Amino acid sequence: MRLFSSKSQHLIGVDVCATSVKLVDIRRVQGVYHLKSYGIESLASGVVVDKLIVDTEIVGDTIASLARRCQVAGSNAATSVSGSAVITKIIDMDKNLTDVEREAQIRLDADQYIPYPLEDVNLDFEVQGPSLISDEMVQVLLAASRSENVDQRVDALTFGGLQTKIMDIETHAIERAFELMVDNLANLPELVALVDIGHNQTTLYIAKDGEFVYSREQLFGGAQLTEAIQNRYGLTFEEATLSKRERTLPDDYYPEVLTPFLESAIQQITRSLQFYFSSSQYNSIDHIVLAGGSSAISGLAGMVQQKLGVSVSVANPFINMTIDPYIDSEQLAIDAPSLMGACGLALRSFD
Repeated sequence: MRLFSSKSQHLIGVDVCATSVKLVDIRRVQGVYHLKSYGIESLASGVVVDKLIVDTEIVGDTIASLARRCQVAGSNAATSVSGSAVITKIIDMDKNLTDVEREAQIRLDADQYIPYPLEDVNLDFEVQGPSLISDEMVQVLLAASRSENVDQRVDALTFGGLQTKIMDIETHAIERAFELMVDNLANLPELVALVDIGHNQTTLYIAKDGEFVYSREQLFGGAQLTEAIQNRYGLTFEEATLSKRERTLPDDYYPEVLTPFLESAIQQITRSLQFYFSSSQYNSIDHIVLAGGSSAISGLAGMVQQKLGVSVSVANPFINMTIDPYIDSEQLAIDAPSLMGACGLALRSFD
């Protein structure tokens, strides 16, 4: 299972996360990216835990349902493992080696780079460019993940009727989607913070001139808001999730539950940025992009902009694409920030 290679075949992007499966189908029409279809389907609590798939068949059934709805059943797909499940290392190698020789050399030296037995990992490599230490060498990005992380995702897609052709790294997929929208940010900022607020985790990515140069994960996410709704109104997890999504909560929800959550989110963003500033030459950023399911919460972007004094926008990786007429554009605007990973995976079709 390759982490990088693709022979420019059409691939469906499938992102399996803690609370849902997201599927994106992007085509190229007359040289322009075209969003043909997409879908999001919820997963019950406990099906995916700490980014590991606990129940492969339930995830497979969900993928099958999405594939039918998006009319892509039987397709080839790209999916990903989380960055924390992958070891990456830049190594310098002779530039004249063939890929076969390069792979043999990496396997021979693998124990220098990978703290697991070779038979327990999937690994891949990609030549990045010239080496900094010699003109006769190139920089090679080595990526390795434990086979169980890869196999459970491949199995889930197989259950869902899709064939996994690419196993990507979540961070790379998000960066690929970010590159689609960076030129649309106001005033062409040099240093951008992408804040991905997921279910259990918020990840800060710093992009310099459009390329990710830093990332940091924190345990904070939309789960805290769901739990606060459960506790306040005596709802089950599923009821709280649905009420949050459909905005069917009592009048005191905004002041008593949502506002404290938004204030906590801003604290987390501020703290993550301070960590970055303390470890870099920078002490400010030019722009913040909010991504992930919680970023679409009404009022969050405005509050972040007001508190941090930096221009803020909400992620939309489809901003320069044509959109299929069957897609509900209002719903897409709500869903787009949570589709960064699936979008980036679908873009593997065009490597």
